[in-house]
Amino acid sequence: MKTLDLFVVELEKQTNDTIVTDGGLELYVDTKFNEFERRVTEGPVIASPMKHKTGVKEGDTLYFHHLVVLNEGQPLTGHEKHFLVRYDPEHTINNQAIAYKSKKDGEIHTLAGWALLSPVEQDKEPGAQSEVIEVVKFKEPPVRKARIAFDAPWLEELGVYVGDVVGIKKNRDYEITIDGNKYFRVRAEDILYVEEKVHND
Repeated sequence: MKTLDLFVVELEKQTNDTIVTDGGLELYVDTKFNEFERRVTEGPVIASPMKHKTGVKEGDTLYFHHLVVLNEGQPLTGHEKHFLVRYDPEHTINNQAIAYKSKKDGEIHTLAGWALLSPVEQDKEPGAQSEVIEVVKFKEPPVRKARIAFDAPWLEELGVYVGDVVGIKKNRDYEITIDGNKYFRVRAEDILYVEEKVHND
């Protein structure tokens, strides 16, 4: 299969609708009320865009934006289980392809303006204190800073490198899991400042 400016991935399902217990029992999960949290965001590449040099090969694992699968997703007409992933190297907001893992060497590479950040310990926000009543918080504070997890040319242009702790715009902490590790996927323009550098320019 050949495509001009789209990736095609193969997905067995669009949501992760099962969980496996510690004892190995597989249970079905109704995703009707939490489809966003249970969405599938990775799949093997069937086709890469011929128009662009992405480095992605057939068989690599592509990590993509949740809109590829939500609200019935973007299926490829006439090809069951195949879904389209938009790619735009000029405008990250239009680029649904976030990163890929090479089948050859297992290395992770971000794509066209995206950055993957690792969580860092956040400062605790002061809350109500009481010796009599236990105050319970149901909402976690928003992520304000994270650590660069993978190098990319567009990050180097900003002067940030792997290991640097950066501040990010509010509500840009969308989570994505790669090889069991949690990352935040953000656009390079969502990085506001460098709080801690580990690389000397």
